[in-house]
Amino acid sequence: MAHQTIEQIIEDAEKEINGAADPRVLNDLSVKYLGRKGIITQYLRNVSDLPEEIRPEQGKKANQAKERLSKEIKQAERQLEEKRLVDIGGIDVSSPGRPMNIGTLHPITKMTAEICDTFIRLGFEVVEGPEVEKDYYNFEALNFPKDHPARDMQDTFFVSNDIVLRTHTSPMQVRVMEKHKPPLRIIAPGKVYRCDSDITHTPMFHQVEGMLVDENASFGDLKGILTAFIHQIFDEEISLRFRPSFFPFTEPSAEVDILCVICRGKGCRVCSHTGWLEVLGSGMVHPAVFENVGYDSSKYIGFAFGIGVERVAMLKYQVDDIRKYFENDSRFLRQF
Repeated sequence: MAHQTIEQIIEDAEKEINGAADPRVLNDLSVKYLGRKGIITQYLRNVSDLPEEIRPEQGKKANQAKERLSKEIKQAERQLEEKRLVDIGGIDVSSPGRPMNIGTLHPITKMTAEICDTFIRLGFEVVEGPEVEKDYYNFEALNFPKDHPARDMQDTFFVSNDIVLRTHTSPMQVRVMEKHKPPLRIIAPGKVYRCDSDITHTPMFHQVEGMLVDENASFGDLKGILTAFIHQIFDEEISLRFRPSFFPFTEPSAEVDILCVICRGKGCRVCSHTGWLEVLGSGMVHPAVFENVGYDSSKYIGFAFGIGVERVAMLKYQVDDIRKYFENDSRFLRQF
């Protein structure tokens, strides 16, 4: 083909490319003109036989021709593929399937489910209720009188004077007791709202609150159930301690600390070098709460507890900023 000019080669190739009606023909043309033994390749090898003054120009033209024909063959292949898809209705049944990105549960959802499953195995029933709650159920029925200083413990979003975004899931305890007689063993998971925001608090967070009511319930039963729960969530080497505290709806009341899951009691930055971490509040149900729902407080006794899901998740997954759970950063969420 040395007698052909590069312009003639391009003209012949383009005629064949434009006339090709099958991808296999285009593949053959690619080999014919651009392959190791192709016409343009051979032309480049023979450039040295041309007069010295035109060698650089012809070599440049040959390389440009190679690039040009390569693009034209690829374009022709795309056009044939588009035509084929149109002819079969736009679906290429022979192409490999596209992988689907399957989502996973959010770490807080997973943590809530794990907490609930643990208490279900301990005989508790899950109950759910409204997030927009009456002041009566959120406060008054739980021994928070109107205008009482105890309400300062929970900074509240008010919808109106008598409607609030619930500050805890404890209202479900009152709602269930109004409709059911003892014995009761319930947990109430869900979103709660408070006017608070920093690295350990968010305006919306999740709680699981529980309550047991029976004729012979004791603080020892409360301790046993919470110990079993902590050992299930973390491990059996984690110790618990109860510290006296105050909650309007329980008496006596106690904060529950666990041995630091990071340093195992040796002292570190996470536990402020105390070796202990606060995880939940608990106590024996106040007689006033029973009286508000018509229970005989001289016959029945009960205990209640409240767990912050984000708090437990931060400790279990060793996350140092609660806001990471709500930023929807896929790099963070993929770890779970």
